[in-house]
Amino acid sequence: MIKKIFLILFLALLTTNSFSAGSDSTSSKVKSNYDKAVESIKFAKKYEAKGNLEKAKKRYAKAQMLLLKSNSEKPNKPDTLNYLGFTTRKLGDYENGEKYYLQGLEIEPSHIGINEYLGELYVATNRLNLANERLKILESCNCKEYTQLKDVIDGTKKSKY
Repeated sequence: MIKKIFLILFLALLTTNSFSAGSDSTSSKVKSNYDKAVESIKFAKKYEAKGNLEKAKKRYAKAQMLLLKSNSEKPNKPDTLNYLGFTTRKLGDYENGEKYYLQGLEIEPSHIGINEYLGELYVATNRLNLANERLKILESCNCKEYTQLKDVIDGTKKSKY
Protein backbone atom coordinates (compact mmCIF):
# COMPACT_ATOMS: atom_id res chain seq x y z
CA MET A 1 0.00 0.00 0.00
CA ILE A 2 2.77 2.47 0.92
CA LYS A 3 4.64 1.52 -2.24
CA LYS A 4 1.53 2.33 -4.33
CA ILE A 5 1.15 5.75 -2.69
CA PHE A 6 4.86 6.45 -3.14
CA LEU A 7 4.65 5.39 -6.80
CA ILE A 8 1.58 7.60 -7.42
CA LEU A 9 3.28 10.61 -5.80
CA PHE A 10 6.46 9.98 -7.74
CA LEU A 11 4.56 9.75 -11.06
CA ALA A 12 2.57 12.88 -10.19
CA LEU A 13 5.79 14.81 -9.63
CA LEU A 14 7.20 13.65 -12.95
CA THR A 15 4.14 14.69 -14.93
CA THR A 16 3.63 18.09 -13.26
CA ASN A 17 4.96 21.18 -15.05
CA SER A 18 7.81 22.74 -13.19
CA PHE A 19 9.24 26.18 -13.67
CA SER A 20 12.56 27.60 -12.63
CA ALA A 21 12.74 30.63 -10.38
CA GLY A 22 11.47 33.74 -12.13
CA SER A 23 9.71 31.96 -14.97
CA ASP A 24 6.03 31.57 -15.59
CA SER A 25 3.78 29.69 -17.94
CA THR A 26 2.90 32.84 -19.95
CA SER A 27 6.44 33.72 -21.01
CA SER A 28 5.90 32.21 -24.46
CA LYS A 29 2.98 34.45 -25.46
CA VAL A 30 1.70 34.14 -28.98
CA LYS A 31 1.50 37.46 -30.84
CA SER A 32 -1.93 38.59 -31.95
CA ASN A 33 -2.74 39.10 -35.61
CA TYR A 34 -2.79 42.85 -34.93
CA ASP A 35 0.72 42.77 -33.42
CA LYS A 36 2.02 40.70 -36.34
CA ALA A 37 0.46 43.19 -38.76
CA VAL A 38 2.07 46.20 -37.05
CA GLU A 39 5.44 44.43 -37.27
CA SER A 40 4.89 43.74 -40.97
CA ILE A 41 3.97 47.40 -41.57
CA LYS A 42 7.22 48.54 -39.91
CA PHE A 43 9.20 46.33 -42.30
CA ALA A 44 7.15 47.56 -45.25
CA LYS A 45 7.89 51.19 -44.38
CA LYS A 46 11.62 50.41 -44.22
CA TYR A 47 11.51 48.69 -47.60
CA GLU A 48 9.56 51.60 -49.03
CA ALA A 49 12.08 54.12 -47.69
CA LYS A 50 14.88 52.16 -49.38
CA GLY A 51 12.98 52.13 -52.67
CA ASN A 52 12.27 48.40 -52.58
CA LEU A 53 8.61 48.83 -53.47
CA GLU A 54 7.93 45.20 -54.40
CA LYS A 55 9.00 43.92 -50.97
CA ALA A 56 7.10 46.76 -49.32
CA LYS A 57 3.95 45.85 -51.23
CA LYS A 58 4.24 42.20 -50.13
CA ARG A 59 4.59 43.28 -46.50
CA TYR A 60 1.59 45.62 -46.76
CA ALA A 61 -0.46 42.80 -48.28
CA LYS A 62 0.56 40.45 -45.47
CA ALA A 63 -0.30 43.09 -42.88
CA GLN A 64 -3.67 43.72 -44.51
CA MET A 65 -4.52 40.00 -44.36
CA LEU A 66 -3.61 39.87 -40.66
CA LEU A 67 -5.61 43.04 -39.94
CA LEU A 68 -8.67 41.62 -41.67
CA LYS A 69 -8.40 38.55 -39.41
CA SER A 70 -7.91 40.77 -36.37
CA ASN A 71 -10.93 42.88 -37.31
CA SER A 72 -13.11 39.79 -37.67
CA GLU A 73 -11.95 38.48 -34.26
CA LYS A 74 -12.30 41.85 -32.50
CA PRO A 75 -14.40 44.14 -34.71
CA ASN A 76 -14.36 47.91 -34.82
CA LYS A 77 -11.13 48.69 -32.98
CA PRO A 78 -10.01 52.16 -34.16
CA ASP A 79 -6.32 51.20 -34.28
CA THR A 80 -7.09 48.16 -36.42
CA LEU A 81 -9.28 50.21 -38.75
CA ASN A 82 -6.53 52.84 -38.96
CA TYR A 83 -4.00 50.29 -40.16
CA LEU A 84 -6.55 48.62 -42.42
CA GLY A 85 -7.07 51.99 -44.07
CA PHE A 86 -3.32 52.54 -44.24
CA THR A 87 -2.43 49.18 -45.80
CA THR A 88 -5.36 49.34 -48.19
CA ARG A 89 -4.28 52.82 -49.30
CA LYS A 90 -0.66 51.72 -49.66
CA LEU A 91 -1.85 48.89 -51.91
CA GLY A 92 -3.52 51.49 -54.14
CA ASP A 93 -7.17 51.03 -53.11
CA TYR A 94 -7.98 54.57 -51.98
CA GLU A 95 -11.74 54.08 -51.97
CA ASN A 96 -11.74 51.19 -49.49
CA GLY A 97 -8.90 52.75 -47.51
CA GLU A 98 -11.06 55.81 -47.00
CA LYS A 99 -13.97 53.62 -45.86
CA TYR A 100 -11.83 52.03 -43.13
CA TYR A 101 -10.59 55.43 -41.96
CA LEU A 102 -14.12 56.85 -41.83
CA GLN A 103 -15.38 53.79 -39.97
CA GLY A 104 -12.64 54.32 -37.39
CA LEU A 105 -13.48 58.02 -37.05
CA GLU A 106 -17.12 57.14 -36.34
CA ILE A 107 -15.87 55.27 -33.28
CA GLU A 108 -13.09 57.69 -32.27
CA PRO A 109 -13.34 61.06 -34.07
CA SER A 110 -10.13 62.45 -32.59
CA HIS A 111 -7.92 59.43 -33.41
CA ILE A 112 -4.59 61.02 -34.28
CA GLY A 113 -3.34 58.33 -36.66
CA ILE A 114 -6.57 58.07 -38.61
CA ASN A 115 -6.82 61.84 -39.02
CA GLU A 116 -3.24 62.05 -40.30
CA TYR A 117 -3.48 59.11 -42.70
CA LEU A 118 -6.91 60.16 -43.97
CA GLY A 119 -5.46 63.61 -44.62
CA GLU A 120 -2.66 62.01 -46.63
CA LEU A 121 -5.21 60.03 -48.61
CA TYR A 122 -7.09 63.26 -49.35
CA VAL A 123 -3.86 64.87 -50.59
CA ALA A 124 -3.16 61.84 -52.81
CA THR A 125 -6.67 62.08 -54.26
CA ASN A 126 -6.49 65.86 -54.84
CA ARG A 127 -8.93 66.86 -52.10
CA LEU A 128 -6.85 69.45 -50.28
CA ASN A 129 -9.87 71.07 -48.64
CA LEU A 130 -10.63 67.78 -46.84
CA ALA A 131 -6.93 67.28 -46.00
CA ASN A 132 -6.94 70.71 -44.37
CA GLU A 133 -9.99 69.71 -42.31
CA ARG A 134 -7.99 66.75 -40.94
CA LEU A 135 -5.07 69.09 -40.24
CA LYS A 136 -7.34 71.44 -38.30
CA ILE A 137 -8.46 68.52 -36.10
CA LEU A 138 -4.80 67.69 -35.36
CA GLU A 139 -3.85 71.34 -34.75
CA SER A 140 -4.06 71.19 -30.95
CA CYS A 141 -2.61 67.69 -30.47
CA ASN A 142 1.00 68.90 -30.20
CA CYS A 143 2.06 65.75 -32.05
CA LYS A 144 4.32 64.70 -34.90
CA GLU A 145 1.28 63.62 -36.94
CA TYR A 146 0.22 67.27 -37.27
CA THR A 147 3.66 68.24 -38.60
CA GLN A 148 3.81 65.26 -40.94
CA LEU A 149 0.41 66.01 -42.48
CA LYS A 150 1.24 69.72 -42.71
CA ASP A 151 4.46 68.86 -44.57
CA VAL A 152 2.56 66.62 -47.01
CA ILE A 153 -0.02 69.36 -47.65
CA ASP A 154 2.67 72.07 -47.99
CA GLY A 155 4.68 69.87 -50.34
CA THR A 156 1.65 69.53 -52.58
CA LYS A 157 1.06 73.29 -52.61
CA LYS A 158 4.71 74.01 -53.49
CA SER A 159 4.75 71.49 -56.31
CA LYS A 160 1.73 73.16 -57.93
CA TYR A 161 3.48 76.53 -58.25
